[in-house]
Amino acid sequence: MLTFDRICLLTRIDCATTTLSMATFFEELWGSVFTPGTTPTLLVATNASFAALQLLLLILLWATYSVHFLVLSILSAGLWYAINWFANELQIEHAKAAGKEEQDKREKSPEPGSDTETEMDTQSPVPETADTSQVKTASTTGRLQPDASIPDDLLRRRRSLGDSSGYVSTDSEWEKVSEGGTRS
Repeated sequence: MLTFDRICLLTRIDCATTTLSMATFFEELWGSVFTPGTTPTLLVATNASFAALQLLLLILLWATYSVHFLVLSILSAGLWYAINWFANELQIEHAKAAGKEEQDKREKSPEPGSDTETEMDTQSPVPETADTSQVKTASTTGRLQPDASIPDDLLRRRRSLGDSSGYVSTDSEWEKVSEGGTRS
């Protein structure tokens, strides 16, 4: 019988530190569905599902002697292996990324006691354009206010197409099609 301990052994998860009851297992499984990446709970559920599928295919192969169940079992085993291989590769890449982040932090942080610790105020200069020079800010509201010297005509340059949705009518095109059809 497939127990939680055997599943932990199959998936190489330390069961001594992972003591889950069935209720908490399903809660963590539900939460892992919405978590990006792989989680140990999701891997345990995946491996248990594939083990149950292999057992079912073996029973059906024994009962029917059909080669189809053997082929399905081989395909299922390949997919099972591929999923576990991919999860292991993801774990290796996450470990590499974490190691690289730690190394970058160590390289960026100055040695304790060094006199070279300085703070640099780096602000990127904002280019002065015609649009930003014509807008004044109100200090009381914190919102941008248009300059009163600019006419409303310049501020409201909109295309008047008749419909605000941006859909252009093709009635004239339909008239051309219908005229072409009656000429024949």
